[in-house]
Amino acid sequence: MSSSSLLTNTSLRSRDVSLRFGFNPTRRTTHHRVGRWKSPEAAVIPSNHFPMRSLEPKNSAVAIIYCGLASLDRFNFSQIVQRTSVVDIKSLRLITAIKTPYLPNGRFDLEAYDSLMHLQIVNGAEGVIVGGTTGEGHLMSWDEHIMLIGHTVNCFGTSIKVIGNTGSNSTREAKHATEQGFAVGMHAALHINPYYGKTSLKGLVSHFQSVLSMGPTIIYNVPSRTGQDIPPSVIDAISENSNMAGVKECVGNERIQEYTNKGIVIWSGNDDECHDSRWMYGATGVVSVTSNLVPGLMCELMFQGMNPLLNSKLMPLFKWLFQEPNPIGLNTALAQLGVIRPVFRLPYQPLPFAKRVEFVKIVESIGREYFVGEKDVQVLHDEEFLLVDG
Repeated sequence: MSSSSLLTNTSLRSRDVSLRFGFNPTRRTTHHRVGRWKSPEAAVIPSNHFPMRSLEPKNSAVAIIYCGLASLDRFNFSQIVQRTSVVDIKSLRLITAIKTPYLPNGRFDLEAYDSLMHLQIVNGAEGVIVGGTTGEGHLMSWDEHIMLIGHTVNCFGTSIKVIGNTGSNSTREAKHATEQGFAVGMHAALHINPYYGKTSLKGLVSHFQSVLSMGPTIIYNVPSRTGQDIPPSVIDAISENSNMAGVKECVGNERIQEYTNKGIVIWSGNDDECHDSRWMYGATGVVSVTSNLVPGLMCELMFQGMNPLLNSKLMPLFKWLFQEPNPIGLNTALAQLGVIRPVFRLPYQPLPFAKRVEFVKIVESIGREYFVGEKDVQVLHDEEFLLVDG
């Protein structure tokens, strides 16, 4: 089979596989309540079997039926996948860490996901992170994770750059997942440093050099989640790698300027700092959570020069979104805007009622017309949320 034929067949399988696993993006699903949520204790909906659930734990080999290949080891992916230039990734200014919405049974709501993706594209986002922290990749099986990357590429890959979060605390697993991601067409990978177990600085360099060999890569530094900072000495050691696109940096603007002074491409990982990061400290742009909600305003903040008035206007929203660990605030906000179902995968739960009221006031202050969706923003009550344990 020729390389072009294999690529075509792989692309065409995206919708077939989605349908096989119960995801029909063309079919509307009527929302109905399956259970009640009571604060502070939740009525958890058991979820003993999901068609997308892998029979293997996430740190084992991912199922490869998405591509219809008998053995990944038999193929040279550099020959069958058309890679995106690292230069193209380095130029992205607004990258949205896209939310993954759910159906009442806990599976992906691809209809709502596609709508969110469309809104990002028409409002100026240039890239998306699929299955990142915001997209709850850590709550997915690798089957789900790779399927969602492939679906995004298949449906939107010609209009926006798709960056798959294929990082792991296991180098072996990170390499395998990244191979899978590039096989289904993602344009770049996002890689975090090994978390929990952590490693030495020498180990960090070796880990990143190993995954960088596979294609365009953004390194993600967020010590508050991993428990370990990626210091400049590590970034300096890998910065000359031809696949190194840049760093999503969450430590702050002094660190960002240290890198940009050396010519290293940086995206701010903090929405509340991104305006200054972009226009005062040399960052190329932002990987944004807030752009899920107000993509047009975030685009304006990144593209149209210094705008301290707009930045100040958005600051209450930034603060509201991150008062609890992301994506709790975002999930609550999108549900109240009516663009996703109010379904949470545990361990995430919605913000308390008083905070939900506060969000409505923030929307009214900024202007409902700037937010995604067409429904009036509303305060959802406890019983309207559904929690699933899978």
